[in-house]
Formats: sequence, structure tokens, C-alpha cells
Amino acid sequence: MMRKLSMEQLDKVTRNRYEAVIIASRHARHLNYKRLARLEQREAGAEVDIEARKITMVALKDVIDGKVKWEKADIE
Repeated sequence: MMRKLSMEQLDKVTRNRYEAVIIASRHARHLNYKRLARLEQREAGAEVDIEARKITMVALKDVIDGKVKWEKADIE
């Protein structure tokens, strides 16, 4: 069972929730690219374990848990 993520959790990690969404979406694309590469291996006959959870939720959880690194740009 996947835990529920709140916007307040995202607000604690980044300056605002819009920044968090952009960071999570970029991370989700990266995770999806890795998942597609594993699927190609699977089609080639290799035994590969594919994670069943939704990529967007995994990416948001990774941002909240501090597993995603990014640089904050100065806006001035």
C-alpha cells in the first residue's frame, strides 16, 4: 500500500510546490527511462524485475525523502 503524500510535505523540501512538481517530473522522466531500458532487456529474454508502482508517486516520494538532488537557482 502506498502512503498518501501531502502538499505540505513538498513545501518543506522546496521553496514552493511548483518547483517541487518540476523537480519530481524531471525525476519521473529519468525513472521512466530506466524502466523502459529494463523492459527492453526483458523482451530480449533476460529475467528483469519491473517495479509496479506509479512512476509519478515514486518520484514525488523520492523528492520528499531527499533522494533527489538539485541546485536551487538564484532568482534576482
